[in-house]
Amino acid sequence: MVFMNFKAAIFDMDGLLLDTERVCMSIFEQACQAVNIPFLKDVYLGIIGRNAAGIEEALKAGYGNTLDYPMLHDAWRSRYNAVVTQQAIPVKEGVVELLTWLNEQNVPIAVATSTQRDIAEIKLRLSGLDRFFDCYATGCEVTNGKPDPEIYLLAAQRLNQHPKDCLAFEDSNNGVRSAIAAHMQTYQIPDLVEPSNDVKQLGHTILPSLHDVLRHLKTQ
Repeated sequence: MVFMNFKAAIFDMDGLLLDTERVCMSIFEQACQAVNIPFLKDVYLGIIGRNAAGIEEALKAGYGNTLDYPMLHDAWRSRYNAVVTQQAIPVKEGVVELLTWLNEQNVPIAVATSTQRDIAEIKLRLSGLDRFFDCYATGCEVTNGKPDPEIYLLAAQRLNQHPKDCLAFEDSNNGVRSAIAAHMQTYQIPDLVEPSNDVKQLGHTILPSLHDVLRHLKTQ
């Protein structure tokens, strides 16, 4: 895929802008211990990129009908929110440089994150990244979470741009499916989960860091 013309940029947040996924996985493991269930890493990795409804569905499928989901959810979310609302999550490599360059090019920028809006706003403010973005589209504002394209279409609408004129930046397979289904020009920068074979066939660009993305964009 060749990125020649774009009018806006839309970024996922967790695992792409912020090094959140390792923090979140560690806290999920602690919550599993607290409610006396096993930590199933493969099941956890399958929820990355999903909104609240998608996470619940995937965890119930992975753990089976005996899972007390409300108890696990409460143990997990209380611990997670206590961390991310009080301290800045580390910013991923190349984020500030890419966002700064896009701002210098007068490119409007949005966040499309499965995280609920209030938590997303806190995370971005604590990290100092909130100043770069024109608007947010969040998981609590859509009916269908990633891999459905709804959240990316909402972000494009809020930027007043056609989806085909938007660059999308994602780390997860579910996020990539969402962005491509929205007909956006998509970059994937993998985090905890490597691109699956079917995702590799989607025709997007896969690079190791946002530094590499910036170098790639500057050559177009």
